[in-house]
Amino acid sequence: MTIYTGRGDEGDTDLRDMSRVSKSSPRIEAYGTVDEANALIGTIRPTGHDDLDDLLATVQNHLHVVQADLANPDPDPDDPAVEPAHVEVLEDQIDALDEELEPLRSFILPGGGEAGAGLHHARTVTRRAERRVVELAGSEPINETVVTYINRLSDLLFTLGRVANARDGEPEESPTY
Repeated sequence: MTIYTGRGDEGDTDLRDMSRVSKSSPRIEAYGTVDEANALIGTIRPTGHDDLDDLLATVQNHLHVVQADLANPDPDPDDPAVEPAHVEVLEDQIDALDEELEPLRSFILPGGGEAGAGLHHARTVTRRAERRVVELAGSEPINETVVTYINRLSDLLFTLGRVANARDGEPEESPTY
């Protein structure tokens, strides 16, 4: 199999069902931005914390399911799909990790150490992916659990950024107004 096919040279690409769409379509923009978030998460691992790295690896695998789900406008029951169990994994991890943290009393500036800052950056890209997915959902039918998953993922990444910074001794800074 070659990496290049030439099929996209005219600005179109294949969806999972082999239908052709413009590379600028909302569906491609949605799963392409999810891909960007996934790649960014890959640059953050290893964080220096094995449990966080294991969780991020799980998230990266989930994001491949998200992309496959979004790339399929007419899924069959056995096609990859985001399920409520994927969301529950994130929620359980947020709850567990939040117990390590001091209660949040104000907004915080994104940043900190290398891992923490990277996780905050991944959160912002994930929020952009969420906006793209919501835009797609407004014009085409999608699995609504994808919207929930991406929303919860940004919450997890925020929590992970805080945890990485706390473990690395990086203080949180509040914005000044």
